[in-house]
Amino acid sequence: MKMRTKTLFLVEVAVLGALAYLLDLVSSVIFQAIWPEGGSVSIAMVPVFIMAYRWGLKGGLLTGFILGLLQFIIGYSKVYVLIQLILDYFVAFTVLGFAGLFANQVRSAIQESKKGKWITFSVIGIFVGCILRFIVHFYTGIVFFGSYAPKGQPVALYSFLYNGTYMLPSFILSSILVVFILITAPRLVKNVKK
Repeated sequence: MKMRTKTLFLVEVAVLGALAYLLDLVSSVIFQAIWPEGGSVSIAMVPVFIMAYRWGLKGGLLTGFILGLLQFIIGYSKVYVLIQLILDYFVAFTVLGFAGLFANQVRSAIQESKKGKWITFSVIGIFVGCILRFIVHFYTGIVFFGSYAPKGQPVALYSFLYNGTYMLPSFILSSILVVFILITAPRLVKNVKK
C-alpha cells in the first residue's frame, strides 16, 4: 500500500469509526429504557459495512474495532468483567468487518452494473457481520447477563430474545441503508486504489 493510500485508509477508518460511534450514541440514548443492559436498534453498523466494501476485510475489521473501542471509552458501556468487555465491545464490533469477505464480489458486480448481484452480496455480507455480532452478544448474554432473565425463563431464550430484538431490526435497517448508499454513490466502493 502506497503511503498516500495508507494515509487515506487510516483517515477513513478514523472518520467512519467516529461516525459509527456517534450514530450508536444517539440510538443508545433513545433506546436505553428498552434495552437497559446494552444494545439498541441502530444504524451505527452502516459505516463499518461501507468500509468493509470499500477497503475489504481490513477496513471493516479495523473500523468495527474503532467503534467498539469508542463505545468502551466514551460510550454507554456495561462492563462487569474483563472478558465480557473484550467480547461485548472489541470482538462483537470487530466481527462486523467480516462483511469485507464479500467486498470483491460487491465491487466487481457494481463495476459490471449487475445490480441484483451486488445487492445480494452486500446483504449477505451484512448478514454475516450481524450474525457474528449476534453470536458474541448471545454468548455473553447467557454467561454474564443470565441473572436478568425473568424467573422461569431459560437463560438462552432470554439472551436470544433480548439480543435478537435489536439485532434483527438493526440488520434490516443497515441492509436498506447500505444498498441505498451504494445505489446513490457506487463510487464509494469503485475507486479505491490499493
